[in-house]
Amino acid sequence: MSAPANGPSLTALLEGARAAGRIALDTEFMGEGRYRTLLCLIQLAVDPAALAGEPTLLLDPLSEDFEGSGLAAALHDPGLEVIVHAGRQDVALLRRVLDTEVRSIFDTQLAAGFAGLAAQASYDSLLGEVLSLRVAKSASFTRWDARPLSAEQLGYAREDVVHLLELADALQARLTSLGRLEWAREECRALELASDERDPDAIFERLPRLGSLNGRSRTIARELVRWRERTAERQDRPVQGVLSDAGLVEIAKRKPGSRDELLKLRGIGAGAQGRRAQEVLEVVARARRQAGEEAPPLARGPAGRPEDAPLIALAEALVRARAREAGLAYELLAARADLQAIVAAVRTGEGEPDVRTLRGWRRELVGEQVLELLAGRVSLSVDVDGAGGGQGRRGVRVEPRP
Repeated sequence: MSAPANGPSLTALLEGARAAGRIALDTEFMGEGRYRTLLCLIQLAVDPAALAGEPTLLLDPLSEDFEGSGLAAALHDPGLEVIVHAGRQDVALLRRVLDTEVRSIFDTQLAAGFAGLAAQASYDSLLGEVLSLRVAKSASFTRWDARPLSAEQLGYAREDVVHLLELADALQARLTSLGRLEWAREECRALELASDERDPDAIFERLPRLGSLNGRSRTIARELVRWRERTAERQDRPVQGVLSDAGLVEIAKRKPGSRDELLKLRGIGAGAQGRRAQEVLEVVARARRQAGEEAPPLARGPAGRPEDAPLIALAEALVRARAREAGLAYELLAARADLQAIVAAVRTGEGEPDVRTLRGWRRELVGEQVLELLAGRVSLSVDVDGAGGGQGRRGVRVEPRP
């Protein structure tokens, strides 16, 4: 299926894409029951005017004769715009499977948020809202790793790219008229770094209740994370199926020295059985022998406090007001974690946290005002506009404090 009989060859399609300067891309994948998500299908489309005949192509990366070097080279070319929708996972998979970088990405889901549409809008909802198109979505949860694929699956896969270029055109026109096309492109550039590679140290930092562990227990937890990653990769199974986060932290805290002690811990499951139990005990014993000063530090910013809540809510009110005024999705400006980090840094007198609300166009639009608000140099008030037949419209006004 690398070049279906009713579709163009990959070479011809890529030539058409380069002539037009862009290509639409989507993928189908399966993540259930695996260590890493399996790339099952690649869908491509070009402008119909750039290619005689069928402008879409489905590639089967599971086929024995799949050859992806030509596509990899095209995706790496910064002169070829790659149109995707909600494409973070697609880009991460292609970077890993094709061993390439993906440049010049334009994501229609991200772009929609800058055009005053929902930030997490689905592809079919955007087609309806922007292009007044309706598509049938009937094969979303089928087995994309099974072969042969059905006619229904192949039709579904093509639908995911056949209108994507037209949708991108409409959104780019809206963004140009609003003066926000470069904002959207800036946001899309971050997708070039999308990755599904797993970093054991980053996973260790995200463990629940990590702050409750002492130094030696953190050493054990870190080594258990590394062992769990190696085991899950070797067996190609989800890491939580090897040992859950809760079970891992409990082992690190209790430091069992025997199978009986391990069996007494809750949430261990299969981790207390057979060869795996012995491996867990060996990891614990090895980590306990390490010097205490080798314990990994907690790489975290200032901890939040209950008294931060009113300030976070105040900052959020400001951000939501600015998002509404600008016709932007709130999610594009800040997440609650961003505001928590800013409030905690202001409270402790630490330097500005590295959060997106304080970078680039976001800082200009709202970030500076958030800092001014928290520093007490400006205040918020409710502004009621009585115009419009007596139907008052509430907004937020920012004023310098006297």
